Amino acid sequence: MSERFAKKWEINRKDASFMNNLRESVTPPKPLKPRMDYAIKRLNLQINSLDKAADRFNKKDKDLFKKIIDAYGQHDSARANIYASELAEVRKMEKMVMNSKLALDQVLLRLETVSEFGDIVSTLGPAISVLRSVGAGIVGVLPAAENELGDIGNMLSGLMFDVGQSSGLNINFDSVNEDASKILSEAAAVAEQKISANIPNLPNDLPTGFRRESTN
Repeated sequence: MSERFAKKWEINRKDASFMNNLRESVTPPKPLKPRMDYAIKRLNLQINSLDKAADRFNKKDKDLFKKIIDAYGQHDSARANIYASELAEVRKMEKMVMNSKLALDQVLLRLETVSEFGDIVSTLGPAISVLRSVGAGIVGVLPAAENELGDIGNMLSGLMFDVGQSSGLNINFDSVNEDASKILSEAAAVAEQKISANIPNLPNDLPTGFRRESTN
């Protein structure tokens, strides 16, 4: 880590221009590292919340799966169909939560490995975009998470602005969008694999409609 970055990372800027020094004497910016650490801490809490939500959906998935099998065994097609429809919705939410959790895991990993000014600018842009996308995606499942992720995104936006102002680095928004899309795509692919591996298959002799509704 460069000496310049280390000073800015741990304490307030001291090598800025005279006008910046004057402005900072009135409203000195907070050190970067504590702000990043706080954002990471809050992001960890959201990931843990998504983990717990995924566990709840997984438990409900297994319960509904068992009910479908029991209803089918009793030749109660109407009840089996109701459970299959409910299971389809649960699995959609389960996949969404898993997808979101994996995307946030990628963001967290990037934030924890930031070590240079350039890293901050190139990391925070995609991270903020992913946070907003994930928040919008899970608003129907975990409304509180959307607000919290929005707050974390705002914190990181302020951090990125301060770094850009002090370092003179520009943000390449094309690269930001590309990196954010890559993070989300990779998370979606891994989530698909994990969900498919953990979801039990219904018996082959179960009516086609039940199998289709419970796996989409």
